[in-house]
Amino acid sequence: MNQCIFQSLDGLRSAYKMNFNKYLMISVVLLVQTSFTSVAQSNIGVKFFGLSIHPKGEQDNAFLMPRKLDENGYLVMNLGGMLTYEKFIWKDHLSVKVVSAVYADCADRLGGFGHIGLRGKIFKWKKHSIYGGIGPTVVLRRSWKELQGYVDLYRFRDGPVAHWQYLFLWYGGEFEYKCSFTENWDFAATFVPGYPDLMSLSFGVHYKMSPNKVNRSLRNFDPNKFSH
Repeated sequence: MNQCIFQSLDGLRSAYKMNFNKYLMISVVLLVQTSFTSVAQSNIGVKFFGLSIHPKGEQDNAFLMPRKLDENGYLVMNLGGMLTYEKFIWKDHLSVKVVSAVYADCADRLGGFGHIGLRGKIFKWKKHSIYGGIGPTVVLRRSWKELQGYVDLYRFRDGPVAHWQYLFLWYGGEFEYKCSFTENWDFAATFVPGYPDLMSLSFGVHYKMSPNKVNRSLRNFDPNKFSH
C-alpha cells in the first residue's frame, strides 16, 4: 500500500516538474517575444548635417559664412551630425521621435539643437516612405554678437549662459524620406521647412533595433518539445 502511494507521489512530482518546465519555457519565450516586438517598433539613426537654406538670403551676414555656396548666403554648408531615436506607438503609422544635433553652424561656430515631436506616415510604396512631424525645438549657438560686423536680426536671444544664444520653436518639424535597403537598415533624408528664416537638409541611415527574423523564430517555437 505504501509502495503504491510513493509511486503515485513520484508520478505526480514527475508530471509537475515536466509541466512546470514546459510552462516556464513558454513564459520566458512570451516575455522575450514581447520585448522584441516592442524593440522592433523602434529605430536609431545617425545623419550628416547638412545644408542650410535661407529662402530670403543672408545679405547682411553672408560675409561671416565661410562655407556659403553663393554670394548672398542662400545655401550654406554645415559640418556636423544628428542622433535620432524613434519609438512607434501605433504600428508604423505614428511615432515619437527625439533628435539631438551638434555641428559647426553657418558662421563656423559651435551650435546644436534638441527636438522631440510626433511623426506620422504620409505615404508608403514598396521600400519607399515619407513621414512628417512637428514638435518643439531648441536651437543653440555660440553667440554671433562676438563676431565683428555682425548685424543682429533678432531671431536668436541671449541665453542664460554667457556667450551663447538660443532660438525656441514650438512648431519645429520635418519631412523625412526613407528607403529600406535591407531588413534592418534604411537610408533617410530629412528636410526641415523652417520658412521664412531657415530650411535645412540632412541625410543618413536608420537601424531597426530588432530584426523580424527573431520574431519569426519565436513564433515558430513549439512548447510541446519540452513535454518529454
